[in-house]
Amino acid sequence: MFDCDVLVVGGGIVGLSTAYALTRAAPGTRVTVLEKEHAIARHQTGRNSGVIHSGIYYRPGSLKARFAVKGAAEMVKFCAEWGIPYEVTGKLVVATAREELPRLHALVQRGRENGIPVRELGPAQISEYEPRVRGLAAIHVGTTGICDYGAVSERLAEASGARILYGAEVTVIDRRPWGVAVRTADGRVVRARVLVNCAGLHCDRIARLAGDDPGMRIVPFRGEYYELADPSLVRGLVYPVPDPAFPFLGVHLTRGIDGGVHIGPNAVPALAREGYGWSVVHPRELAGTLAWPGSWAIARAHWRYGAGELRRSVSKRAFTEAVRRLLPVVSESDLRRAAPGVRAQAVLRDGTLVDDFLIREAARTVHVLNAPSPAATASLPIGREVATRALAHL
Repeated sequence: MFDCDVLVVGGGIVGLSTAYALTRAAPGTRVTVLEKEHAIARHQTGRNSGVIHSGIYYRPGSLKARFAVKGAAEMVKFCAEWGIPYEVTGKLVVATAREELPRLHALVQRGRENGIPVRELGPAQISEYEPRVRGLAAIHVGTTGICDYGAVSERLAEASGARILYGAEVTVIDRRPWGVAVRTADGRVVRARVLVNCAGLHCDRIARLAGDDPGMRIVPFRGEYYELADPSLVRGLVYPVPDPAFPFLGVHLTRGIDGGVHIGPNAVPALAREGYGWSVVHPRELAGTLAWPGSWAIARAHWRYGAGELRRSVSKRAFTEAVRRLLPVVSESDLRRAAPGVRAQAVLRDGTLVDDFLIREAARTVHVLNAPSPAATASLPIGREVATRALAHL
């Protein structure tokens, strides 16, 4: 009667980690993953900067803090065991203005509360780590690293033993007392005992198809990147002090596992859930975003911040100015456009930007409704959490 025990919607790193955890925790569990693209990790997983985050930014006791600290150590171990290139580089968080110093000191305290080793630096010590970076003060976070999350996803898929169906966009979900039946756009029907929704940019739509009110909407934000023509200008990872009023880290410098240095991202509203450029517009998705009251509440609360992000999106000069706060030697000619990404940001009706991971359950269903950065870093413990909940429904 059942094609599988657990049906996972979404072949990103969270969905694949869940499949991996399911078969590790309960050998013999039949797992199928539905992926609407023709390869795994095509969206958020494959379009990030590849950072293994330490967990320093996150509220102590939150799922983000717990999973990031644990997940960073596990991700390093996983990469080492599977021969996936990685490096524990450490990173600098640099204050470039006096008004940022109290926030920098608060980060030191938060890092210590989360059990993360943090070293405070003065201007001369900044130069020891990054000779071309300038700042009034900084902290060095030793547990931050880099890896290739696309390669991690491939290994998770292989090691899980799950059946992966590609080109399988979910169009109908029929949930009954005996289980769940899912129809895909190409007419396939898959029956399972339990459904796990890890659909990322489309997770709220999948929840509604299942008959559940997620209480939030995904509002997509595009992150635009440049890369340095001369990657020798930066040795490792350099971040500004984040603005606690907004869940984005600001324009930062990231040396990738391939040796290139990415700069960004900014954060601008995307006109489609997979809107990787201003020319990509999906009217129905855009209308859904505009119809959600929370979208307008965000605009009212953060219009000034958003205006700066839009300016940096359309003006390379403005983007370069933001970079020069950290790296004064940079000029416009040093920056080359790189591939953008889109972040699936969960927004409540009142405009609250959901800051933590959000996992909700219904009959025979587990929904992952918010898994922003550091979800890739924390994917192994998140996968275990979701798998535990799914197995309880069995």
